[in-house]
Amino acid sequence: MWFTAENVLLVGSILLFVSIMVSKTGYRFGVPALLLFLVVGMLFGSDGLGLQFHNAREAQFIGMVALSVILFSGGMDTKMADIKPVLAQGIVLSTAGVLLTALLTGLFIFWLSGMSWTNIHFALLPSLLLAATMSSTDSASVFAILRSQKMNLKHNLRPMLELESGSNDPMAYMLTIVLIQFIQSSGLDTVSILGSLAVQFLIGGASGYLLGRLAVWVINRLNIDNHALYPILLLSFVFFIFSFTDLLKGNGYLAVYLAGMMVGNSKITNRREIYTFMDGLSWLFQIIMFLCLGLLVNPHEMLEVAVVALLIGLFMIVVGRPLSVWLCLLPFGKRVNTRSMLFVSWVGLRGAVPIIFATYPVVAGVEGASVIFNVVFFITILSLVTQGTTISRVARALGLSTPMPKTGNDFGVELPEEIDSDLRDMTVTAELLRRGPTLKEMNLPKGTLVMIVKRGQEYLIPNGTLQLREGDKLLLISEKRNG
Repeated sequence: MWFTAENVLLVGSILLFVSIMVSKTGYRFGVPALLLFLVVGMLFGSDGLGLQFHNAREAQFIGMVALSVILFSGGMDTKMADIKPVLAQGIVLSTAGVLLTALLTGLFIFWLSGMSWTNIHFALLPSLLLAATMSSTDSASVFAILRSQKMNLKHNLRPMLELESGSNDPMAYMLTIVLIQFIQSSGLDTVSILGSLAVQFLIGGASGYLLGRLAVWVINRLNIDNHALYPILLLSFVFFIFSFTDLLKGNGYLAVYLAGMMVGNSKITNRREIYTFMDGLSWLFQIIMFLCLGLLVNPHEMLEVAVVALLIGLFMIVVGRPLSVWLCLLPFGKRVNTRSMLFVSWVGLRGAVPIIFATYPVVAGVEGASVIFNVVFFITILSLVTQGTTISRVARALGLSTPMPKTGNDFGVELPEEIDSDLRDMTVTAELLRRGPTLKEMNLPKGTLVMIVKRGQEYLIPNGTLQLREGDKLLLISEKRNG
């Protein structure tokens, strides 16, 4: 029999390898890795090499697990000091912005369904459901492109977009679930909908904050001899936070994101090992999630709704997202200028999350769910091709890009968080050598020591008699300057 554990591992390893190789090539051309992972899945799928995967419920479970890790990891990378100046803007975009995008797009879909030439015919509620599944954005591939091209953004746009993308998935998820319930139950009214949203937000927020704090407390006080177990301990917290919050009828996605912020903005033991583990795991789950979604779709079915999906996608890119961004950011006046609004509008990138949310109507058995899934998949690819490949060019055209500030040092050395010192590197110049070629003759700041000297590919242990040369790199350790 072909379907054996060994064959599954064989195909899985080939898929992972091909995905990484393809994404490495695409990185150079500014193509989002997400798009490439989806394409690899489609090439290996039923309309490609014939690999069969049609279980929407299993894809949904994989997506749920993957999103828990990805959102938690994203929360760990969100620094409170960076998002504090743009906290209000980010929260408005991730709540009201999602709601407005869903409403505007849903009304357009409903209008489009009434046209005689169209091949989709949705009532108002299914139209809003289709819009709700793709009302949140995905910035993971956007910032991967910006980092690969050594770009940064002015006016605190980067933390604003990171906050929006990390916190708007819960809103889209809640809209999707509530609309499915509304379609399937005639007894659900407006009060029930608002109550459900409030409960999910309140319980999700409280659970994420409290359990995130608990995770920090446990990690710092549980003395484990094997340090490799600390990241695994944190991973158990991630899954517990999501499932426990969901058990309490709260929003698990919001909870894991907030818990990640609590952990990332606190002092924790073995931070470097934990961050490395979570970053690698986040990438692994992204690849697995995108591959599964690529395998799940049948491209020939997607082509049947291509014209309508193209019109809906263009509406979202040109009208829906820009209008919702403008309405959300207009109250902030001069704090967000017109160029910034234009860029934020263009970064309304659809990713794997809308496709995962589009599986919920399929699993729930909503009428027309397969059409919803295919439309969302098509629009995701359209968004990645048109917006994802042009992010850096749009940033430069609007004059919003700046060089990426240097982080870390060229030696790849990091200090534990408990050591209150700074590490930086410095290149020896002819001017520095005028005083003399040895370290004792150099005028280094008080409290600064040279740890290692790098000369080409050779590493030298410094002493008072070592003869320095122009081009040598010095690894300096000094007292941390507060403020």
